Amino acid sequence: MQTIDIHSHWYPQEWIRLFEKDGAKESASIERKDGKYFLKAKQITNVFDERFVVVDERVKAMDERRIDVHALSLTTPMVYWASPQLGLSLSQAFNDAASSAHKKHPKRFVGLAMVPMHAPELALKELERAAKLPGMKGLYLATNVNGEELDDTKFWDVYAKCEELGWTIFLHPVDTIGQDRTKKYYLKNLCGNPYDTGVAVAHLIFGGVMDRFPKLGFNLPHAGGTFPWLVGRWEHGRTVRPELKHMKNPVGSYLKRFTYDTIGHDDRINAALVKLVGADCVTLGSDYCFDMGLDDPLATLNRIAGLSEKDKQAIAGGNAQKLLNL
Repeated sequence: MQTIDIHSHWYPQEWIRLFEKDGAKESASIERKDGKYFLKAKQITNVFDERFVVVDERVKAMDERRIDVHALSLTTPMVYWASPQLGLSLSQAFNDAASSAHKKHPKRFVGLAMVPMHAPELALKELERAAKLPGMKGLYLATNVNGEELDDTKFWDVYAKCEELGWTIFLHPVDTIGQDRTKKYYLKNLCGNPYDTGVAVAHLIFGGVMDRFPKLGFNLPHAGGTFPWLVGRWEHGRTVRPELKHMKNPVGSYLKRFTYDTIGHDDRINAALVKLVGADCVTLGSDYCFDMGLDDPLATLNRIAGLSEKDKQAIAGGNAQKLLNL
């Protein structure tokens, strides 16, 4: 059984060069200092080092961690901050580079496509193009698109194409909720990331996306964010609140429409997640290689109490094989 890390971030050199060259025209910047990249695009910032860039070095790190496959994904700031045309060009740069990484290391890398969702017509065209590239196996999408929620019908043609392709949509926070209250203590990540994922899932469920596209799956980062732990509260709201009178199905019935990674940062949380959603809905993730990620994702998996060997193999790679159509 292959071990597959579905939550592993990458900034290709081609993307960095384009960001540096054309992003400056749109108030974006990238600075290299002390072996790190300091990146800013409007209000969004991120810091990363060469481990996120050099593919061959990543293979060595994967071997050390006993990980066979990385699903490569672009993370903060993604591309929605840019003008539509630059967002498209940045998406194409990432997708082409991810496909090239797959062709160079076909057994080690697959790509999760980036598209300019803030320009849905361009996003759909790039999705169709990227789907034909070798090694591209899913769509990567932020938990909101410049403040617009994921149930907005302008995005539904993209969802329809993903459903047609059999592609899972992998969600990840970028510009999170509560920016005015999460400035201190790195709360924009500690609280903002899981909160924003929960809000995104609520819109997908209550906004009808999951019902309209019954074969479409979403993979959620950080052990599902707040969603698994609010399912009872949401269900109570469905039974008593007029805003949710349109809902015909129990909220809990959607739990297994999603899959979840193992970045819960607490063995009890991960065990509770498996118990709640089932081992068949949990996938290995590391957040490679941010400090908020897992240095040894397989060790995290092996500490989850009560798992059978079959469950461990499913979480380590079997479930991801299905999601990525490997």
